[in-house]
Amino acid sequence: MNIWEKITRSLRTLRLDTMRGKFVAFAVLATLFTTLVMTVMLYGRNRRSLSDRVGQELRGASSDVAREMGVWLDQRLYDLRLRASPYVVSDNLARATGRNAAQSLTRLRDYLNTIRQNLPAHEGLAIVGRDGQVLTNSGSRTGFRLSAEQLNNLRTREALAGEPFWDAGLGKAVLVLVVPIRHDDGAFLGALGAKVNLDGVRDMLSQLSSDAGGGSSRNLYLITEQGRVVVSSAANSADLMKTTIPQATTRDLVEREGQPLVQSRPGGREVVAVLRRIPQMRWAAVAEAPRAEALREAGVLRSRTVLLLTTLVLGVGLLAFTVGLFITRPLERLTEAAARVAAGDLSVELPAGGSGEVGYLTRAFNTVVTRLREKESHGELEKLSLTDSLTGLYNRRHLMGTLASEVQRSRRLRRAFSVLLADVDRFKQYNDTHGHLAGDAALVKIAEVFRKTTRQVDCVARYGGEEFVVMLLEANMATAALVAERVRTRVAEQDLGEGKLTLSIGVAEYPDGGDTPEELIATADAAMYRAKSAGRNQVVLAGISEQRPPQEKKTRRKREA
Repeated sequence: MNIWEKITRSLRTLRLDTMRGKFVAFAVLATLFTTLVMTVMLYGRNRRSLSDRVGQELRGASSDVAREMGVWLDQRLYDLRLRASPYVVSDNLARATGRNAAQSLTRLRDYLNTIRQNLPAHEGLAIVGRDGQVLTNSGSRTGFRLSAEQLNNLRTREALAGEPFWDAGLGKAVLVLVVPIRHDDGAFLGALGAKVNLDGVRDMLSQLSSDAGGGSSRNLYLITEQGRVVVSSAANSADLMKTTIPQATTRDLVEREGQPLVQSRPGGREVVAVLRRIPQMRWAAVAEAPRAEALREAGVLRSRTVLLLTTLVLGVGLLAFTVGLFITRPLERLTEAAARVAAGDLSVELPAGGSGEVGYLTRAFNTVVTRLREKESHGELEKLSLTDSLTGLYNRRHLMGTLASEVQRSRRLRRAFSVLLADVDRFKQYNDTHGHLAGDAALVKIAEVFRKTTRQVDCVARYGGEEFVVMLLEANMATAALVAERVRTRVAEQDLGEGKLTLSIGVAEYPDGGDTPEELIATADAAMYRAKSAGRNQVVLAGISEQRPPQEKKTRRKREA
């Protein structure tokens, strides 16, 4: 036995024709290659590689500030919502414009003074009316007015946060927070606002700066989306709040959020800065440190480390490419085919060659696709036999069968159900004006209104032309009238692109409107033509006495056309 036969037998023993054997073999090769390279690199190094410790610390500090600031804001808004929710607030605010307005405002002022004692960070509280004017407050330090735009936003939102500013009277940075005051039924009555000082935020930044390490060299601060500084761990003053970071600098920080960036500061200083946006506010937290500190651990090994890492990446990349070429390509084909099938393309057909697990999976995949294709064909045929090709609603044949079954069931159980017959008003004129394509598009949109305004258990069908029939399961005449009115209103409001259309709807109830499907539809049809005669775009409820003979119905149909 020669050497090649021994190698061949050894390869067969490894079962390299299976996915498991291939992955084991290539994993061994990858491990040996990586270990060899790492050994050479570690042997040649007697010092640790460059560490980006400062950058990691800045990322952690900025993330902590963003998270803590979000918690701070949520707590302040929670405190305000809690104080705005009692009945005494909404009740007195609702009466603030009545005969006892003075008494109600006095009660509100007393309430604000009472809760003000439990909110040490709140410099002042105020209650604002529907017009944005301050009705009462807890002291002279609170004075603000909401604009019309802010009021409109507050009607649909749970809170508003104003722009931070320096209050010269207080000698502090402050922020105005406002929450809506609503009645029990949800009606907007006004708002509760608070002027909150940012001393607690400054203390929080100072504490986080100390915890991050680096002594006084670390600087944490908050900025608005325009780059204006709000508060800093180093200082808090009116001059600080006038400081604005250049727009280009702010844009770079935002675009590379969470990544350390080297930037220039006034005085020629270079810093490493990391920005994290605060989801609850239109602010961002910035952590920065001098670049000299960030580069303190850089050394001679930089170029050597880069070279070794590049070699390692190239080697692992080449090995990964080989693995992908020989192992994952069949899996990629299967993945692509599965994606096409998931998207609805059942014309996929993979070659069934090959052995091992991949070959078995390929054959099983082809079998599944074939069965799905057969099932889809049966489903399409069944769907075509039951539905209208234009609107997707049930067709007349399915409707009559469903009505017949429901008549038998309702007769046996002594239950009532109702039928709506709707006709599109002046549809022929619409077709003549805008064309048949626009008319078909309008019918599709009207069918969608029927689909959305009825239940899944109801049967909605296109009866013919521009007529639609709805069978409302176990619904009496009153319920059917509500549904019909809702359908009529939605269609009248529907924008059809080329104009608007309306419906005339007749309603009949089993068994008063007839004991067979044909009698029910005839009764509803007669009621519908009463709606036509009364001016269209309305709903008419029918009774047994309103059924019309077929000849009269045909005559009226021609007259309406």
